[in-house]
Amino acid sequence: MQERISDAELAVMEVLWTQAPLTATDVASRVTASKDWSLATVKTLLSRLAAKAAVEYHAEGRKFLYSPLVAREDYVSGESRRLVDRLFGGKFMPLVAHLAHQEKLSDADIAEIEKLLREMKS
Repeated sequence: MQERISDAELAVMEVLWTQAPLTATDVASRVTASKDWSLATVKTLLSRLAAKAAVEYHAEGRKFLYSPLVAREDYVSGESRRLVDRLFGGKFMPLVAHLAHQEKLSDADIAEIEKLLREMKS
């Protein structure tokens, strides 16, 4: 099981999933568009992600280049499963019913869900 990734670490992972390998400076310049973080903060987050085996790094001269070890799809899948397990007893339908009730699904949303279910069935 993959160790949990915090929201702050996820912001760094999103940058690396978009483009890698990157230096800490490259990551910081991309993530600071939405966060007011220093380079030291980004380096700390990269170190934590490396300790969790979510990213790897290798030296290139005096710089380290970081790349994700966890695919975004795998991360999303794991987090989705964790959410369903934790909040809905491992059952998918109560989640769908909850979202449908809370989000007031449009006819287009419902049609898209029906299409997805038909595709999954075949």
